[in-house]
Amino acid sequence: MKIKFAILTVSDRSSRGEREDLSGKVLIDKVNASDQINTYYEIVPDEIPAIQSALLKWCQDPDLNVIITTGGTGFAPRDVTPEATRPLIERFTPGVDELIRQRSQQHAVHAMLSRAISGIRGKVFMINFPGSPKACAEDFDTLMEILPHAIALLNEMPPSVIGH
Repeated sequence: MKIKFAILTVSDRSSRGEREDLSGKVLIDKVNASDQINTYYEIVPDEIPAIQSALLKWCQDPDLNVIITTGGTGFAPRDVTPEATRPLIERFTPGVDELIRQRSQQHAVHAMLSRAISGIRGKVFMINFPGSPKACAEDFDTLMEILPHAIALLNEMPPSVIGH
């Protein structure tokens, strides 16, 4: 079974067409290169209702496994992705957040400024990534080390059924 992903880019400038969405494209490329499936992709502004609308809509898909958001996880006043994600999560996964930040700090000291969170809603695993294309690529690789096992557990399947 292949893991089915959705990618949500959170960026005012990209949503207005003023800047190319490099981080979202990196994630789509990483999903495809890992022989998984990218089901949805959207760009929304840094606004809680827009972020939540996309997340809730995608969580209705019974075949979707993972939503990755990119952007809006820093200290800037309009960085609200964790605030938009938090109320939608039914079960938090702080160990994943810790692992991602720990690995990211090996590449960039500013990774410790990430406020990204992750968790589960129904059978969908949601995780916030930063807006940096380089960080997205590194974080995706880290995530894929544990994701097949996590998705198998969520779906009550033997871990060998979901590979990468």
